[in-house]
Amino acid sequence: MIDAGLQATLALIVPELQLTCDDPWCLIGSAAAQLMGADVAPADVDVLVSRADADRLIARWMLQLDHAYEPTGVERFRSRFARFHFPGLPVEVMGGLELNGDEGWQPVRISQMVLVGVNGLAVPVPSISEQIRVLESFGRTKDRQRADLLRGVCLLSPLGRGLR
Repeated sequence: MIDAGLQATLALIVPELQLTCDDPWCLIGSAAAQLMGADVAPADVDVLVSRADADRLIARWMLQLDHAYEPTGVERFRSRFARFHFPGLPVEVMGGLELNGDEGWQPVRISQMVLVGVNGLAVPVPSISEQIRVLESFGRTKDRQRADLLRGVCLLSPLGRGLR
């Protein structure tokens, strides 16, 4: 079941993302996990975009921009980041997201995406296996827990086996 706040936010932002972004984009994090069937409650909507698209979205959504928000984990993550206030859930845009790991700063890349239908909108999210890979690379407890929940989706549903 998709959270009502998530549905409300997606109804507002997905058409805007489709119009504004020149490069591929997708949801990641808890919103993406919920759309693939994981039992998580998203606190926000994380959108992975290019740096150029992040700049375009910041200009387009300037009135919703949260000027006071400071992201955590700056030693581990960097991007052209902005947080926006929308009805439903806040939206966090990460342009050109990079992860600091054993090999230094590396771009977070999604190699396999699927489209999930939400109230007539096609919402791009990483496949379950991609979400698990990315979440595990982040290394935080909350991300490992989400990866475990997504593994459970794979076991419980044929949709989780890549058919979605």
